[in-house]
Amino acid sequence: MARFVVVGAGIVGLATAYRITQDYPDAQVTVLEKEPRVAVHQTGHNSGVIHAGVYYKPGSLKATLCRAGSKSMVDFCAEHGIPVQVCGKLIVATEQSELPRLHALHERAVANGLPVRLIGPAEAAEYEPHLSCVEALHVASTGIVDFTAVCTTLAALAEKAGAEVRFGARVTGFALRGGEQVVETTAGDVLADVLINCAGLHADRVARLAGVDPPARIIPFRGEYYELREDRRDLVRGLIYPVPDPQFPFLGVHLTRMIDGSVHAGPNAVLALAREGYTWGRVSPRDIADYAVYSGLWRLARKHLGYGLTEVRRSLSPKRFAHSLARLVPEVTEADLVRTAAGVRAQAIAPDGALVDDFLIVARDRQVHVLNAPSPAATSSLEIAKHIVSRVEGVSRGR
Repeated sequence: MARFVVVGAGIVGLATAYRITQDYPDAQVTVLEKEPRVAVHQTGHNSGVIHAGVYYKPGSLKATLCRAGSKSMVDFCAEHGIPVQVCGKLIVATEQSELPRLHALHERAVANGLPVRLIGPAEAAEYEPHLSCVEALHVASTGIVDFTAVCTTLAALAEKAGAEVRFGARVTGFALRGGEQVVETTAGDVLADVLINCAGLHADRVARLAGVDPPARIIPFRGEYYELREDRRDLVRGLIYPVPDPQFPFLGVHLTRMIDGSVHAGPNAVLALAREGYTWGRVSPRDIADYAVYSGLWRLARKHLGYGLTEVRRSLSPKRFAHSLARLVPEVTEADLVRTAAGVRAQAIAPDGALVDDFLIVARDRQVHVLNAPSPAATSSLEIAKHIVSRVEGVSRGR
C-alpha cells in the first residue's frame, strides 16, 4: 500500500489529496497542516473569483489548467451543493492609452479559447450602470464562489475516502531511516513513499528541507482589501477590473461582488514583512533576513522601484485607494470604504529578478513540489491536482 503525504491543507493540497484517493483507492493518504483548520492562508484570503483564463500565455500551465479548472470547479460546486455563480466580468479601459493593452488582452483570450467580446460604453453600462470606460472586454465565463467552503468539502470527501487530515502538524524536517522517507513534524513522524509539497507561502522552505534546491524563492506580497459599505453596494453589480500592466502578475485594484453579496475592493500589492504578514505590524526578522539577502528580490526592486513605491503609498492612504477605484466607478469615495482582511500572495521570484509567471511544479524521485501557485491556483486546483498526480511515477494504482 503506497503512503502519500501531502503538506498543506489549502485548496491545492486538499484537491490533490482527494484526487489521490480517487486514482489510488488503496493508498494511505495523510495531509499535514500546521494550522488548526483548512484554508487559513492564501485560499482563505482571496477574492473568491473563478477566473476564466484571460491573462495567461497560451499553452502555459496557467492558461490550460485555468480554462479547464473554471469549468471543473463550477461543476464540482454544483455537484456538492456549494453556492456558485457564473456572473461574468468586465475588464475596463478608462482612457484611450489603455486600448492597445485591452485589445492585446482580447487577442490572448481568443487564443485561449474563451467566450469574450469587446464592447462599448453603452453596452458596458447595461452590465454596470455606474461604470466609466471608453471600452471594455466582457468575459462571460468568470464566476464567484467561497473557496474556503470548497476546501471544507474537499477535506470531507478525502476523509470519507480514507485520507487523514492532521492539524497542528508543522513539518520540521525529513530523514531517511532504513531506506524509508520520514517526514518529521510537530505532531510526530510520518512515513512517506510519495511526498507532495503544497505548502504555499512556505513551499520553498519545505522543498529545501526535503533536499531539493528550488529554482526560485518565494517572496510574500500582501494584498489589502476594502469593502463597500452595505448601503453603497448597489454601485457594483458584478466584477470590474482595470486593464492590467503586463509587466506584473498583479491585476490592479478591482471591484468584486462576492458570493455573499458584499463588494470587495482591491487588492494592492506591497512587500510583506513576514511570510504571513497580513498587516504592517506583523514582522518576522527571520523572514526579512531570508529574502533581504536574496539577489532576485534586489534585482526586482531595481527594475520596479517606482511601481513598488506607488503601491506602498496606496497602502498607507485610503484616499489614494479610493481614487484608484474611482477610475472605474467615479461615484466611489473614501467614505464608502471599510477596511477588511488582507491576504498574502506567495510569489516566486527567480535569481535574475524575474517574477515567475506560470505555475512552477518540480518533481524529483518520489517528491512533487508546488513552488509557484498564486492566482489562478484556486480556480485551477482540481486540474492542478490531476497534473500533480500524473507526475508521480512508480506507484501502483489500486483497484
